[in-house]
Amino acid sequence: MRIHRSPGLLLALALLVPLAPAQSAKSKGKAAAAAAPPAAMSTKPATIPPLKYTDTKLANGLRVIIAEDHTAPVYGIAVSYNVGGRNERPGRTGFAHLFEHMMFQGSEKVGKGEHFILIENNGGGMNGTTNEDRTNYFEILPKNQLELGLFLEADRMKSLNVNQANLDNQRNAVQEERRLGIDNQPYGKSYLEIDNLAYDNFSYKHSVIGEMRDLDHASLDDVRDFFRIYYAPNNAVLALVGDLDTQKTLELVNKYFGSIPAQPAAAQPDLTEPEHYGERRTTIHDPLARLPMILMAYHIPAGNTPDNYALQMFASIMGTGRSSRLYQHLVKEKQLATQISLQTDSRIGPSLLYVTAIPRPGVKPEDLEKAIYDEIALVQKEGVSAAELDKARTLARRAQIQARQSSLTTARRLADYAVYFNDPSLINTMYDKLAAVTAEQIKAAAAKYLVPTERAVVITLPAPKPQAEPAAGQ
Repeated sequence: MRIHRSPGLLLALALLVPLAPAQSAKSKGKAAAAAAPPAAMSTKPATIPPLKYTDTKLANGLRVIIAEDHTAPVYGIAVSYNVGGRNERPGRTGFAHLFEHMMFQGSEKVGKGEHFILIENNGGGMNGTTNEDRTNYFEILPKNQLELGLFLEADRMKSLNVNQANLDNQRNAVQEERRLGIDNQPYGKSYLEIDNLAYDNFSYKHSVIGEMRDLDHASLDDVRDFFRIYYAPNNAVLALVGDLDTQKTLELVNKYFGSIPAQPAAAQPDLTEPEHYGERRTTIHDPLARLPMILMAYHIPAGNTPDNYALQMFASIMGTGRSSRLYQHLVKEKQLATQISLQTDSRIGPSLLYVTAIPRPGVKPEDLEKAIYDEIALVQKEGVSAAELDKARTLARRAQIQARQSSLTTARRLADYAVYFNDPSLINTMYDKLAAVTAEQIKAAAAKYLVPTERAVVITLPAPKPQAEPAAGQ
């Protein structure tokens, strides 16, 4: 999908700015104020104001979340469907992502491609994304175009044009996207292989973008069934954030979505991952890679659990930014790596903590890999420092504030939290949960989950260049 930049709201930026000395020392005059110590900079952390919202369910099961934000005359609208790669079955992968494309191909009252034209001609932007757990669609528009956004989302939920021509066209588009983004990209196959290696349960084991042969074999009946089952109002969350009147907005939501019939509740897969008894490991020789790469994945608990939050803070301390522990120790001091990062995901089911590292030229991947394990073992033995934990809390607070700067990102998060964890209030409590993590919890979680039996490793090596054929007659 195309990426459209959207005008963001400047919400709560002032929270990042400490009280100016001239204001705190007003009675002492400008000179005294200028000389006053910046006490507010270090003694009082910024707070995140709670977001007020309404949470309503229509008679057809559509969950509607509305939050007023009158900072700017715009609004964001997001629809998250409770369907992702986890809902696909063997031989029929890539369907959720296929619909990310199909949903822009026209419906009963909207012609093919008109969705883009209507949004852009009215000063808005839009996109859609798919992952293992959900598929979402979203727009940002001026406040006077509220009915346009509701009409477009409702019409395609009610009457998407799923025909053979659209299927064939978008099947080709998805396959080309896979060639461009994965098959012909350095390390593309490595990123696919890590999930395949780490998981045994098919739901998370296969790639979201799907296999070429599965897309080739997708029939029109298959695709129509997928739409009927998963793109129903009772399998979706609609979130609206911006310069809105809640009551009037809810009336309009009823006007456009209220007549869409519900469908039988979609069966959800069992995401249980069987116990692992040893490390999984493979080596990929990648003709497109110019440097080796180490990619690890550790099994960690599902999102929105205490241990997942503890490991999010672990990842921040170990691998976020150039002041992180691994960057300082392995990139700057020991000069074993050119780059290294850690990332956790927070899925509905069993999740992963990823470590990605590129060895410095001349460094063996196995030497860098051992150095990473030594750093993890150090946390398992000695824990993290108070200063490291405080910095991780600051980074978490900044991330939460930044995520609230746009009505669109706020709407997307509300809808996603409702789909993932049935808890849109996470938008107000996520930082508190991260900030509550203690050094002891990080040490304990690292010791429990970051062990060889929970680890998958993909080592990528540049493939040898093919030998040139000798010229004729030589």
